[in-house]
Amino acid sequence: MFGNDWDQVLAAETDKPYFHELMNWLDEEYREHVIFPPREYLFQALKLTSYSGTRVVILGQDPYHGAGQAHGLSFSVLPGVKVPRSLRNIYKELSSDLDISIPAGGTLTSWAEEGVLLLNTVLTVREGLPGSHQGKGWEQFTDAVVEALNEREEPVVFILWGSHAQKKGAKIHTTRHLVIESAHPSPLAARRGFFGSQPFSRANAFFKALEEPPINWDSINIQK
Repeated sequence: MFGNDWDQVLAAETDKPYFHELMNWLDEEYREHVIFPPREYLFQALKLTSYSGTRVVILGQDPYHGAGQAHGLSFSVLPGVKVPRSLRNIYKELSSDLDISIPAGGTLTSWAEEGVLLLNTVLTVREGLPGSHQGKGWEQFTDAVVEALNEREEPVVFILWGSHAQKKGAKIHTTRHLVIESAHPSPLAARRGFFGSQPFSRANAFFKALEEPPINWDSINIQK
């Protein structure tokens, strides 16, 4: 399903009745409605960032619900799509934090390839209807993803923006992993603690203390 070690890690979860029911329901949704992301991008986050390769987790909520935007990575949009406002604020903080040039595009694939799991809590949405696929089973599935990483011996940095993500990460073992919490980068909340939170440099300082290589956050400026 995922094409990497997530297949084994999540095998018991994807074999549960609720997950089969979710997949059957989703088949019908894709047939009868316009659903984002497109089917081929459904598990893109897990396909691009393996379980063993995950070093940072950035939790989002729903995928973008406008045409041509979502491609399975939280906060990221397809090439050529206007950069959403929350992502613009993420770029502003990135620039302030690490003196990195603000990218022209909104595609975060290179971060995923660096080991940043860009996971949405709910992996699908109907066009123009934010929240429309909440409460269908995705939350249980993504809880299992977070818990699998939480139980891993190798440390992970969890970047939790806003109360929704923080609730999702409430059970993370902070003795082993680093949890970075702040307000959400949305225009409504960014000035209430997101700006100035320095999540990118704090993550890299954590890895430096472990004598591990940093995340190359600037990779989004050099990706093809």
